[in-house]
Amino acid sequence: MYTPASFREERLDVLHGLITTHPLGALVHQDENGLTADHLPFEIAAPTPEAPCGTLRAHVARANPLWKTAGARQDSLVIFQGPHSYITPAWYAEKQDSGKVVPTYNYAVVHAHGPLHVIDERDWLLALVTRLTARHEAQQATPWAVSDAPAGYLDTLLKAIVGIEIPLTRLTGKWKLGQNRTAEDQSRMADGLAASHMPGAAQALGALMASKVDI
Repeated sequence: MYTPASFREERLDVLHGLITTHPLGALVHQDENGLTADHLPFEIAAPTPEAPCGTLRAHVARANPLWKTAGARQDSLVIFQGPHSYITPAWYAEKQDSGKVVPTYNYAVVHAHGPLHVIDERDWLLALVTRLTARHEAQQATPWAVSDAPAGYLDTLLKAIVGIEIPLTRLTGKWKLGQNRTAEDQSRMADGLAASHMPGAAQALGALMASKVDI
């Protein structure tokens, strides 16, 4: 990924934060047909000596051929998309002065690299789905728990999935938030996005940019 220095984000806690907030990753890997991608909700674990950038974990259907390609422990790439939005040049101070401005698109993304491993162990899978469920159910008024399902039914479903684990060797973050513009323009963009009725993640991007206007 092309990442100019002004847009580069290298703080591990910030990169993990985007993954945690936007857990649906596009897992890009190679199979017999060439490059392919699977969209999976991941969890991110803390760094270890073996995985200095942390570890991604997810699960796939046993019918999904993805896990069979992991036997060779091939390298993989997982792309996480954070807030993003169109930026109108009307928000730039220079528009009123010379008119020499053009639109752009701002966003925050993380690219995660590492070898693809398969975990086909019932207890590991049960622990993973229990953690994922607890996390995503936390906002519900009456959270559902894995233990709410009948044990026999749960065992049948666990046999139908396979675990995926990616110890990360490299994380690349790109926070394109207008850092190449003046502080005034950054503030105007953040305010414009916050008040915007544009679809997508405009307000979330505005909040992210507002937190970065001094960078």
